[in-house]
Amino acid sequence: MMLVAGTTAGIGWWRYTMPGPLLESRAIVIPHGGYASTVAVLQQADALRSTQLDRTVFLAALRLTRHDGQIHAAELAFPAHASIRTLLDVLRHGKPVLHPLTIPEGLTASQILTIVNAAPFLTGHVEALEEGTVLPETYRSLRETDRTALIARMQQAMQREVERVWQGRDTALILTTPQQLVILASVVEKETGVASERPRIARVFLNRLARGMKLQSDPTTIYALTKGVTPLGRPLTHADLAVASPYNTYVSTGLPPTPICVPGTAALEAVAHPATGDDLYFVASGNGEHRFAVSLDDHNRNVRALRTLRGTNGERHPTDQKPAQ
Repeated sequence: MMLVAGTTAGIGWWRYTMPGPLLESRAIVIPHGGYASTVAVLQQADALRSTQLDRTVFLAALRLTRHDGQIHAAELAFPAHASIRTLLDVLRHGKPVLHPLTIPEGLTASQILTIVNAAPFLTGHVEALEEGTVLPETYRSLRETDRTALIARMQQAMQREVERVWQGRDTALILTTPQQLVILASVVEKETGVASERPRIARVFLNRLARGMKLQSDPTTIYALTKGVTPLGRPLTHADLAVASPYNTYVSTGLPPTPICVPGTAALEAVAHPATGDDLYFVASGNGEHRFAVSLDDHNRNVRALRTLRGTNGERHPTDQKPAQ
């Protein structure tokens, strides 16, 4: 009898500690319910061998190691070749899997809704989102997190960040509300992807606002045409610049009525702490950067020089000859 018992214990220990069949690490959703359902899920996921022996060893180990009653329902990450002992350790101590969802800077509300509603690990559906109200960031969520709850989290993060930046803004800043900060930051976000240019572009717009000049920002005109739902898909034309819309800053004076995208922290900081100087104009140089000017004459010289360069390279831009005022 002792020999049989020892042999049985030896076989049980061998099955308890031997590498399991899982070929690579994998996240597995452990359901609510009894141990039978947990065993079934692990076997279906090839984390536990589909034999009566492994099932018996697994359930016996639950009781002998005092895991009994401590398995929690969650999506858990199991390592490759996890033994029964490792499976039980993950079931008892493993942290639920958090799925990342990244919202890049410069996206519109429509684009953000598309990303959030397409995420397969979330539940529910979000129908509408106000422009510029979420913080561009990577958010990590449990499987089956409600999409509305995640959006609320993103909005709370944006509110905190805007408040932080607003409280630390330059005392001479002419903007009067945090919303104005977000609106102008969204325009700066769309105007350049060059980090070092953001404070200088912010200064240009602030200088123009202080003088009652129109911002004349191409991204605002594009937003007036598309509302951020679809890409424009073509260069701007002179007719586009004359479109009657409060978002078209070639027509309307002052800031657009709302943000035109979600600005990141760097754009918010650029508006809160703009560069110094008297620049009133800038024009894209064609390499992602811009040339700046204080006077209209200098700006027009920059435009002519770049037009010549683009002509040499066989490139043209319909708004190269737009009037700067």
